[in-house]
Amino acid sequence: MSVEVVPVREGDTVELKKAHPCGGRLFEVMSVGMDVRLKCLTCGSQIRLLRKKFGKMAKSIQPSNQ
Repeated sequence: MSVEVVPVREGDTVELKKAHPCGGRLFEVMSVGMDVRLKCLTCGSQIRLLRKKFGKMAKSIQPSNQ
């Protein structure tokens, strides 16, 4: 049993399959570890997702220009 980890770094912009209650789908990655902390680019609120759930919910990832 292996879990595929989606490669993501701080500063990346992620589009999720399911929209945030404010209607936004784009999030900025704030921190990465056992969970991923995301900031909604529409309303500014922050959420945390477990890496496994984040991998299932991520639709597309746009790398930062670092």
